[in-house]
Amino acid sequence: MIITRFAPSPTGRLHVGNIRTALHNYLLAKKAGGRFMLRIDDTDAERSREEHVDAIRADLQWLGIAPDGEERQSLRLALYDAAFERLKTEGRVYAAYETAQELELKRKILLGRKLPPIYDRAALDLTEEDHKRFAAEGIAPHWRFKLDHEEPITWEDGVRGPQHFDPALLSDPVVRRADGSWLYMLPSCVDDIDMGVTQVLRGEDHVSNTAVQIQMFTALGTQPPAFAHEALLVGVEGKLSKRLGSTGVEDFRAQGLEPMAVNSLLARIGTSQPVEAQHDMAALAQGFDLSSFGRAPARFDEAEMLRLNAALVHAMAYADVAGLLPEGMDEAAWLAIRPNLEKVTEAHEWWQVVTGPVATPELSDEDRAFAAQAAQAAATIDWQAEGGAWKALTNALKADTGRKGKALFLPLRLALTGMDHGPDMNALLPLIGPDRAVERLQKAAG
Repeated sequence: MIITRFAPSPTGRLHVGNIRTALHNYLLAKKAGGRFMLRIDDTDAERSREEHVDAIRADLQWLGIAPDGEERQSLRLALYDAAFERLKTEGRVYAAYETAQELELKRKILLGRKLPPIYDRAALDLTEEDHKRFAAEGIAPHWRFKLDHEEPITWEDGVRGPQHFDPALLSDPVVRRADGSWLYMLPSCVDDIDMGVTQVLRGEDHVSNTAVQIQMFTALGTQPPAFAHEALLVGVEGKLSKRLGSTGVEDFRAQGLEPMAVNSLLARIGTSQPVEAQHDMAALAQGFDLSSFGRAPARFDEAEMLRLNAALVHAMAYADVAGLLPEGMDEAAWLAIRPNLEKVTEAHEWWQVVTGPVATPELSDEDRAFAAQAAQAAATIDWQAEGGAWKALTNALKADTGRKGKALFLPLRLALTGMDHGPDMNALLPLIGPDRAVERLQKAAG
């Protein structure tokens, strides 16, 4: 069974890049009938907040991304200790004492010599006496994972294809701080093993992490999961702006967007597949295909998301939205207004056009006279006539005034709605009704 996972740190709200990662892992699992797991990476006790955990769960729920299980790293510390002791016994982790300033100095020297800024493994040359001296001075070590320089690192990436890394060109990563707290790399491997994760899909900024973690899996006696690294998101300006990097579910909800508009966009950008509005997750999962992902950055365009949102709204039945509509707005009104909406929340603005008051337009003297004629016609036409009240009104005015086309329709729309665009007047005029229509036409006539 395919098992994927999404592993956010509860140090803030999910942003659009996080959401995309969660969605893709969910779709990857669901297409194969597998399981999607949520792992809360809360080992950073100082920055993790319970309200952020609650927010992550709420955001996923709003999007329709339902985990099949949840784990929290703060409850799994014993597993990390056991794995650490095993690696320590086998000589795959070692103590080091350099300060951040010392490491930065070494890095600058290597860069100055045009050499890769790789840790020099100086700590491996420390003697037992050196370790005792540091202990006597109250200096606790941090711990590094020792890469096997004789073991080339290769894997078949689900997006990037064959990958090859020379471990001698990588730094031995720090896995545990001097205070005993954990960094990301080792606990993540331990969790993937324990949770039975079979596929890890994440951003291409993790490629070098994967190279290191593959040796960690091997050192822990386990076959690594399959890895895939997708291109990162960029905005329409060609990079991930600070604003886009902080945009998340909270912003989408505030804008009145539909969850499936967000999902439909994020599921397809960066792929060779067309970006189309999908009405449910099952349809998105069915079409999810890693082989369609490209190497170019995935462009996130909010205008495109609005287009998708409008397409979804235009297909919504009255029953789907009845509880969100203004009081008094029935199915006929919804069907009349729906084609003009990008968001369901805009129905309130259009209902105001029906119920009033509306802005009185500034008309020419000729058009004010025409509005006065229209008021008289609206008071006398058969509002139940075959073809509708709008057809009856415009036919009567065409016969009386000789007007046609824009000269006929535009002044009427302006007088009746206060706007020069909007829903089909065939559907809208009956909602306005004869009394309001006559009143608005008389007001426009001055």
